[in-house]
Amino acid sequence: MRRLAFYGLLLAMISSCAEQKPDESGLTVFRYNEFSNISSLDPAFAKDQASIWACNQIYNGLLQLDEDLNILPCIAHSWNIDTTGRIYTFFLRNDVFFHDHPAFPGGIGRKVTAHDFVYSLKRLQDPKLASPGIWVLNKLEKEDGEPAIAALNDTILQIRLKEPFSPFPGILTMIYCSVVPKEVVAEKGIEFRIHPTGTGPFRFKMWKENVKLVLVKNTGYFEKDSNQQRLPYLDAIAISFLIDKQAAFLEFIKGNLDFISGLDQSYKDELLTKDGHLKAGYQDKFMMMTEPFLNTEYVGMLVDSLTDAGRNSPLMNKKVRQAINYGIDRRKMIRYIRNNIGVPGLHGIIPPGLPAFDSSEVFFDYDPQKAQALIREAGYGPANPLPAITLHTTAEYTDIFKYMQHQLSSLGISVKIEVNPAATLMQLKAYSRINFFRASWIADYPDEENYLSLFVSTNAAPAGPNYTRYNNPVFDSLYKASQLVGDPVIRKDIYRQMNGLVMEDAPVIILYYDQVVRFSWTYIQNLGTNPLNMLNLKSVKKIQEE
Repeated sequence: MRRLAFYGLLLAMISSCAEQKPDESGLTVFRYNEFSNISSLDPAFAKDQASIWACNQIYNGLLQLDEDLNILPCIAHSWNIDTTGRIYTFFLRNDVFFHDHPAFPGGIGRKVTAHDFVYSLKRLQDPKLASPGIWVLNKLEKEDGEPAIAALNDTILQIRLKEPFSPFPGILTMIYCSVVPKEVVAEKGIEFRIHPTGTGPFRFKMWKENVKLVLVKNTGYFEKDSNQQRLPYLDAIAISFLIDKQAAFLEFIKGNLDFISGLDQSYKDELLTKDGHLKAGYQDKFMMMTEPFLNTEYVGMLVDSLTDAGRNSPLMNKKVRQAINYGIDRRKMIRYIRNNIGVPGLHGIIPPGLPAFDSSEVFFDYDPQKAQALIREAGYGPANPLPAITLHTTAEYTDIFKYMQHQLSSLGISVKIEVNPAATLMQLKAYSRINFFRASWIADYPDEENYLSLFVSTNAAPAGPNYTRYNNPVFDSLYKASQLVGDPVIRKDIYRQMNGLVMEDAPVIILYYDQVVRFSWTYIQNLGTNPLNMLNLKSVKKIQEE
């Protein structure tokens, strides 16, 4: 009854908000909410979605991605790679200016040059800055301890790598690699995080932390639409910071927010049918946008017997790991727990949206008989039951793991669930103190190498993100070969071989591939989606209804 009453209240709110009136200021302001605070507006610290979304409006880099993850020019209008695959030369536009700031002569933003990129990228590598993005330029050659980045003149930038690395242009599209002005950073110091200056379509106006952030149109922005109209179309962006997801959803329903992202348990059944479609009462007011998200949700299993958690663990037995994989009906899980938002994790670690994803290659589809046979082959049965396994997770995933627990119990596999705070779970994984844990991987840049690097032996935790501590020399050699291959067709084939090797050894249970889910009012145009779930507002229009 409470759910029906809530649903009725929402419908009443929609009816009362059907006529959208212009903001009192007469400006077109795009309003959205962040559930967590933004810690910094310095792109060198843009490590989470909240910071990345805001910084993406303020800054630009050499290159950028379109909605299909194609790499496009940005401040660099073109670039080339030498025959060795190691030397990248970028040719910069001469019409890009930093936002106005008192640190510049006359307070007027100056032109961006190649020297600004030398400063910005070397700053990112400065250990004193302690940027979480310090790793992104690890592939660069070093000169006297400095990364090999040089301005050949004001408009030509050259970067040299230690060896060929085909994903490198994708890395340069990351917010970490944005250009920043040396004068402003020098003047503001650590306060640059709250007084940012970039080149992007919007410039900083005000920020009251945990309350509101306002960005306003950069009237001198360099990009234009196909009709040569200067972007952006919006006058401003207003970001609120409500931590309660249901409260934010109600603000959206009332018309106080223009869009929401993601699907929370608190309102998913009020908004969507079990098949994942908008319910009838919302269809004429809201748009729902979905797309594969480069986010693979999985359960990791520690496979290193030299660790305390791995020693004597039944998960060291490959047949046990395979049995658990076969014992989970992922298709039913997606339908009944996630309202069909997501793709069952049947195809390995590489998610839809990347070229090497192969929907015809199915690993571990639900097969309880095969699971039971593997448990017997592993030496377990009524006389020698499989020891209980403790699965560590965070609170928001308990519904999925209770479902998994129930399914596995019918096979004689006992799973206990332990809920940990996110920071605690990360520490436990990083230092190999647990052997069965929830994890996920969201791509930093659009290349399968993101996901396959999780299983490279040299990336073993705590030094890297290989939390399972998987070690396969054949896999490692294929990974090395893939980095040296320029031909995308050959590289895709190598990636698929690597994916198959990992799934055969089963150090992970791939649960599902996530989806970008966005809801906006129908008066919002050109919002779009993309597999990295990046928020791009430079082309968005807000058409006010009379």
